Amino acid sequence: QVQLVESGGGLVVPGGSLRLSCQTSGGTFRGATTAWFRQTPGKEREFVAAARWSRGSTHYGDSVKGRFTISKDNAWNTAYLQMNDMKPEDTAHYSCASTYRGIITSAVRSISSYDYWGQGTQVTVSS
Repeated sequence: QVQLVESGGGLVVPGGSLRLSCQTSGGTFRGATTAWFRQTPGKEREFVAAARWSRGSTHYGDSVKGRFTISKDNAWNTAYLQMNDMKPEDTAHYSCASTYRGIITSAVRSISSYDYWGQGTQVTVSS
């Protein structure tokens, strides 16, 4: 059974940086797609970033493009979300997700594409 555990959330000032981690157990990155989503109270879960590792492709939400980067470390079986130039509107509960099903480009932003989810970590951007 694949399990995902996020860490690295916290409080950061506007313009600052934070790196989230998503440690994976029960599976590797081979053939996997990993994604990050975020959610604030009263709003729908928002797509942040995804990577289809075998294809070498990455995808980003419009609001984070150019500021956030998704990556992985095979040795630690951990995916990362590097967040730079952070803004108050980045405040949210961030969750990582993964699937081993082959998904097409248009589906990487869809919550229903992912089978495994972590519990998430809270990120707050405030001065």
